[in-house]
Amino acid sequence: MNQTLAPIRVGLLGIGTVGGGTFRVLQRNQAEIRRRAGRGIEIAMVADLDVARAKAIVGDTAQVVDDARRVIAEPAIDIVVELIGGCGIAKTLVLEAIAAGKHVVTANKALLAVHGTEIFEAARARGVVVAFEAAVAGGIPIIKALREGLTANRIDWIAGIINGTTNFILSEMRSKGLDFAAALKDAQAHGYAEADPTFDIEGIDAGHKATIMSAIAFGVPVQFDKAHVEGITALQAADIRYAEQLGYRIKLLGITKRRDDLPAPGGIELRVHPTLVPASRLIANVEGAMNAVVVQADAVGTTLYYGKGAGAEPTASAVIADLVDITRLATADPDHRVPSLAFQPHAITDTPVLPIGEVVTSFYLRLVVADEAGVLATIAQILAGHDISIDALLQRESAEGERQTDLIILTHETREGRMRAALALMQALPTVLAPIVRIRKEDLS
Repeated sequence: MNQTLAPIRVGLLGIGTVGGGTFRVLQRNQAEIRRRAGRGIEIAMVADLDVARAKAIVGDTAQVVDDARRVIAEPAIDIVVELIGGCGIAKTLVLEAIAAGKHVVTANKALLAVHGTEIFEAARARGVVVAFEAAVAGGIPIIKALREGLTANRIDWIAGIINGTTNFILSEMRSKGLDFAAALKDAQAHGYAEADPTFDIEGIDAGHKATIMSAIAFGVPVQFDKAHVEGITALQAADIRYAEQLGYRIKLLGITKRRDDLPAPGGIELRVHPTLVPASRLIANVEGAMNAVVVQADAVGTTLYYGKGAGAEPTASAVIADLVDITRLATADPDHRVPSLAFQPHAITDTPVLPIGEVVTSFYLRLVVADEAGVLATIAQILAGHDISIDALLQRESAEGERQTDLIILTHETREGRMRAALALMQALPTVLAPIVRIRKEDLS
């Protein structure tokens, strides 16, 4: 190891939870990191509007300023770490850092999912690296696995629990029998959910992450606007109980699949929604605020990546891993670096993301129906008329005096468009007494 190389100097934009964790881990493990990177990595400048708080964290080890552009303009800064979040000023600053010839590390999944194509092209043209391990699944090295570890493979599909807040809520609903509102309140009390949890509970955060993984897995542009996103706000405790009785767990999954059953150029499914998963699958048993990602590929088969998807130091672990990678590659020819989206830029394809109506999956249906003869036969006839096959059936016995009952149906795989047409006909039946609950089901085998 060359002991004469000067440390790589890092400028930090934002020193909140993740920024503070990055500073602490880098300080604590500096000797170990130096042995791995071949030279030191030091945070030399920090930009934060709360200068007093920033100085309390870094002391006299780094210069603290209130203007991010001073960090970008500083010639001595080699790498800019963007931890501001959002798609407003963060996008502007990242593009300015690239234009100034700085490498960039970011944990900003929203920025990359929406504007990644522009940002990666700008970085390629300027010959700098944009690294983003921390943008997906916190401390789990899923980006490195997809970009490098699985590079020999043709990836078939990815399914991930990639939002800890929603997984905590679903775990609470299952284990304690809570309804959604009560479980959300519990998550907020434990610090797992924000005061405004919209991005989490509506599936948007998971959608950003699934979009990034899809682009890397299949060599397509990042295109969050084409993702189908559903959250967990409509989930009911009754369906979690019924799923359990049938041998399933309900998880909010980010799913992306290659569809080779279609004419060229094929298609890709990109979706986030509550999903029934067989309880025997490892991912079905991921509880609390933990994350997990399953990747199915042709050579290696199935691999599972599990760990903390958020938090100061788990996310800092990913940020610093990117800093080490860039430090190792700082002097390498840009053409010899791992491409941002794994595939060479000229090899990125425009394989279309399929509309939700073209998605193929199985379904869980819960119908509240009149407890009278012929109801099941009529429903089965409608499903058969749309080439939808029933896999399993559960009918709750009516209580004495009750004139309605719950009918639970699991189907075999079918195209979503067919199911929607069948649901419209079933919902119109006078014997169907409430809105039909429909949840997609994946075997992940």
